Amino acid sequence: MDLLMEIETYLDRTGVAATAFGRRAVNDPRLVLDMRRGRRPKPHTIERVSAILHPSRRAEARR
Repeated sequence: MDLLMEIETYLDRTGVAATAFGRRAVNDPRLVLDMRRGRRPKPHTIERVSAILHPSRRAEARR
C-alpha cells in the first residue's frame, strides 16, 4: 500500500490531525500536507512514519 494512503487511513481511523501526525513522526507538521502535494519522503522518514503506523512490526524487529 502507498505510504500516503496508509497515513490517510491512520488519520481517519484515529482522528489525529495531519499536522500532529507529522510533528509526532518527524517533527515536521507539514509532512502530510507536503506529501499530498507530491513530496517524496527519504528512507529515514519512511522508517519513522512506519514505526507509528505499524508499532507491532517495530516490536517484532527488536526480538
